[in-house]
Amino acid sequence: MPSSAARPTNPTLWTLTAGPAPELSRDPPSRCDVVVIGGGFTGLTAALHLARAGRSVTVIEAGRLGAGASGMNAGFVVPNFAKVDPATVRRKLARDKADALLSLVGAGADQVFATIAEENISCDAAQTGWLQPAYGDDMAMILRQRAKDWAELGRPVEFLNAGAIRAETGMDIYSGGLLDHSGGTIHPLNYLYGLVRAATQRGGVIRENSTVGRVVRDGGGWRVGFADHEIETNAVILATNAFTDGIASRMGRTGVPLRVYQVATKPIDAETVARIAPHRRPVGDTRSNLFTYRLDRNNRLISGGMAINPIGAFERVGRAVVDRLVFELRLPRHPDIEIVWTGTAIMTPDFLPRLYRFGEGFFGGIGCNGRGIAMTAQLGRTLARLALGEPMESLPIPLQSSRPLPFHGFTPFVASLALAHARFEDWRTGRR
Repeated sequence: MPSSAARPTNPTLWTLTAGPAPELSRDPPSRCDVVVIGGGFTGLTAALHLARAGRSVTVIEAGRLGAGASGMNAGFVVPNFAKVDPATVRRKLARDKADALLSLVGAGADQVFATIAEENISCDAAQTGWLQPAYGDDMAMILRQRAKDWAELGRPVEFLNAGAIRAETGMDIYSGGLLDHSGGTIHPLNYLYGLVRAATQRGGVIRENSTVGRVVRDGGGWRVGFADHEIETNAVILATNAFTDGIASRMGRTGVPLRVYQVATKPIDAETVARIAPHRRPVGDTRSNLFTYRLDRNNRLISGGMAINPIGAFERVGRAVVDRLVFELRLPRHPDIEIVWTGTAIMTPDFLPRLYRFGEGFFGGIGCNGRGIAMTAQLGRTLARLALGEPMESLPIPLQSSRPLPFHGFTPFVASLALAHARFEDWRTGRR
């Protein structure tokens, strides 16, 4: 008998405002073409493309749908790299591989919004563009070149002068900025639910609250075991992002986990909205201690931050994020907090996405680096192509070793030190 997917345990703005959860099948098959481990954006995107290609696919999610990063993010759809620009990618990779990866990543937002339109997903999709204001003249020069490089790749990216950025944000501290017209915002949990419905309508099976305990080679295929069930399959996709329990440790320990807190205020007034977001574009600037904001459909301000000390962080970070919104945006009044929530992102050492092969027909993908919605659209499609038999060397995402990072358990402390340093540098240079 079908049942509704349970909402994530931890409340977020998205659980408060999401539509009905999708219906799921209770009974997974004993055999299918592909098993996808992980029911976030990456795994569900891969499952949808496999189902579209006529393959039988089963998605196994250890928790509840949306309980990981896919349901905990702020809903920014940003089609580029967080810490890397086109010139850097070209230095790291051969030119043909670099340009293939750049083309893939640059089209990530378009792919998200195309899927939303094709599958008729109701998720407050707004492809209004994404703004990256530059703090300081040196950073403005970097973004000017970055915009030029993306434009030469055929992307709708331009550099805006300081006056144009002031008109877009109401802020006069910036020296210009990058505008990518293909970016935007969505309601991430409703988008996730839409991917679930699209995959199941094509015959895909999705199982929640089922931790995979074993993936064993069996002749020319694999046996995937969880709880009281086992599935025989031709191919396996690991899409577990930052999780490190059980099978997920094969990927989760290859990157640095970052706990990010998101804050939504009560709705703000229309006059302020017109001043700070006349085109409702999401914003993320270039300071070391990143400043971001966006609006939801009801004009709540959404921003985020990290905590050096996790003890009592919900209240402390929530208050600090709203204080910063008031200061930076010169809000006429201090908005009340609607809700604070948290999730874990993961950064790869080189800030690039990665593909892993754990055996013949067993693949994984990771490395959204803070660009989860747009990047997962392309990472999931790429993993589906691998499961369909395309050779890895023909794909645009590099194949990497899946060796865990040394002293992985200490990486949260390193991240805390990096955040403290970023805040000090911004204070020292007058960047708040």
